[in-house]
Amino acid sequence: MPVPKDEFDSLPPCDFYTPAELLEDDRMYTVYEIARLLQGLEPDAEIDEGTEDVLLDWAIPWVMTNADDLVVAEPRSDDEPGYYGLKE
Repeated sequence: MPVPKDEFDSLPPCDFYTPAELLEDDRMYTVYEIARLLQGLEPDAEIDEGTEDVLLDWAIPWVMTNADDLVVAEPRSDDEPGYYGLKE
């Protein structure tokens, strides 16, 4: 159910990092690591599975929206995810 805006103490703008602000130019990241970085966490931060699922809901559209600025690497093995990095 929608609620009135005045019920909130603060309403900052809905800004997201650009790929250049978020990622190191010489590194490749999994979508799981990107999800953590988007929330200001370290890429290897321990989080519970439910939280990770929520963070992925933000990270996957971010990757898709910023696809023009990213490169993709296939998984190195069947049990590893793909990797994303900054396009040079």
